[in-house]
Amino acid sequence: MALHPQIIDLIRRAEEAGVRATSDMTPDEARAQMETLSKVRDKDRTEVGGVEDRMIAGPGGELPIRIYRPSSTTADPMPALMFFHGGGHVIGSLDTHDLVARNLCVGVNCVVISVDYRMGPEDRFPAAPEDCFAATCWGADNAAALGIDGSRIGVSGDSAGGNLAAVVAIMARDSNGPELCAQLLVYPVADYAFDTASYVTWAEGAGILTASGMAWFRDHYLSNESDRADWRAAPIRAADLSNLPPAIVITAECDVLHDEGAAYALALEAAGVSVVYRDYPGMMHGFFSFAPVIDDGAAAQEFASVHLRKIFAA
Repeated sequence: MALHPQIIDLIRRAEEAGVRATSDMTPDEARAQMETLSKVRDKDRTEVGGVEDRMIAGPGGELPIRIYRPSSTTADPMPALMFFHGGGHVIGSLDTHDLVARNLCVGVNCVVISVDYRMGPEDRFPAAPEDCFAATCWGADNAAALGIDGSRIGVSGDSAGGNLAAVVAIMARDSNGPELCAQLLVYPVADYAFDTASYVTWAEGAGILTASGMAWFRDHYLSNESDRADWRAAPIRAADLSNLPPAIVITAECDVLHDEGAAYALALEAAGVSVVYRDYPGMMHGFFSFAPVIDDGAAAQEFASVHLRKIFAA
């Protein structure tokens, strides 16, 4: 399928606005551009019951988190969703994904804890998964004080954040971590082989993520060839994917990461994990964050919220 007309229009407007390719910039330039674009895109903020910025102890020092609470609460402890932002493990922040976190908070009616993990090239792999795992453990350990149900904690993220959610789910199973109940993986980075058909079909011309852009992210995040085979960087390479929490996997058809996201969903299912998978035709990488500008972005957020509510209610 060709790119959706809404995506074609979005790409045209980005070109007219002079948005630069990530691979043509330094990390600092790319971060600044993403911050600026997100402010324009997300000028209307979804109202939630409360937002709190905190610092917690992390493996590399103080780790910033942002806690979102829904307006509709009950006397019972709330379910919680750890959220890890996208941006190739190099760019992105609590602010660039503030609207997504707010929408999940309202859509799922749960507490969302967004994590501002360390990124490359300043703090290369495995700093990011170590921070996200530590934050998830912190949330579980402090469940009572946070008013959340320690038996109903899920992990989530988009792109690099989807990668981190998948990795944290495996780490929690293997490292005496919290018993997670869900994982939401939105067009996750599952591998660094760059050898799927979607890397050829959508190498260029499908919006914000290109094949060369992925190489830029990889080279700023990973240190060497051996990192590419480490399951903490490429979760599809994990020797065992069994006994992981139920997964919701979302992919975009017109995305270099499409095939590895679909393959990861199949690999989880083959290992006996409950999987709900949805691919969005004509969508580019990043569409999930463009709700409500992109209709399918809003639809995908609702799809994720519906299935997370089902898991949390089980």
